[in-house]
Amino acid sequence: MGVELAAAFPIARYTLQEVDDALSQHLAKLMAEGPESDLMLTENAQPALMAVSLAVVRVIEKEGNVALGTAAKFVAGHSLGEYSALCAVGALALGDTARLLKKRGRAMQEAVPVGVGAMAALLGVDLDVAKEIAAAAAKAPDGTVEVCDPANDNAPGQVVVSGHATAIDRAIEIGKEKGARRSIRLPVSAPFHCALMKPAADVMEEALAATAVMPPSVPLIANVTAQVVGDPSTIRKLLVQQVTALVRWRESILAMKAEDVDTVVELGSGKVLSGLCKRIDPAITGISVGTPAEVENFLKTL
Repeated sequence: MGVELAAAFPIARYTLQEVDDALSQHLAKLMAEGPESDLMLTENAQPALMAVSLAVVRVIEKEGNVALGTAAKFVAGHSLGEYSALCAVGALALGDTARLLKKRGRAMQEAVPVGVGAMAALLGVDLDVAKEIAAAAAKAPDGTVEVCDPANDNAPGQVVVSGHATAIDRAIEIGKEKGARRSIRLPVSAPFHCALMKPAADVMEEALAATAVMPPSVPLIANVTAQVVGDPSTIRKLLVQQVTALVRWRESILAMKAEDVDTVVELGSGKVLSGLCKRIDPAITGISVGTPAEVENFLKTL
């Protein structure tokens, strides 16, 4: 992660080093050399993904002589990416963002014992049907009620549910009866964005209360509401809620479309979000920028 970028651009190397210094950890070395099992730990993966995204942002701003604050109409991020988006537009300092995500990842991992929770993608059903599936799956055969919540509304026909592992297994079976084309249990380390994450939300409430949050230079479309937010106190509140709440990604992209956005640029590692944008509305152009070649190509369009 980020190795080619750091080799090509000094400012990318500096950004990764700044994250290392903030965490007192050789995260960049772990990103470059592994072991992958350590990098995939949530407390490492979250700040690592953010570090690459911010490295790309800084490279584009420096090499393209452009400020994100004037080039973009909105910013948004999926789950932990919301922190990256806020950092990119000055609402959070880079060091604070890295420390918050380290704490967030650890708190999410510790909130639920390994094996107790799970997540599954329900393919071929929309949010309303996924809510019905989740509600039915929450009811165990012995009459007890477990957690099964819609966690990510990613795109039409792709909703992720999260909760107790036994409830997720039931959701997969119920999904077949409710018209799901396919249901896939996801290889995740914890059941994110559901009520089981309440202990992690409490940790983040305390951490965010002690962290400076500034008004963003570009309006953020928040995961929890799919609406524009710019007030620092509201940003804090929504970041706490985000730990247990549904990520309204589909609605967030549609909110941008309603404001005449026709191009969405994914900055960082991977191409998942730009692909989802095209599924949400084929009229939206989704561009992913993460490698040196992609940076160079994107800079030519500015």
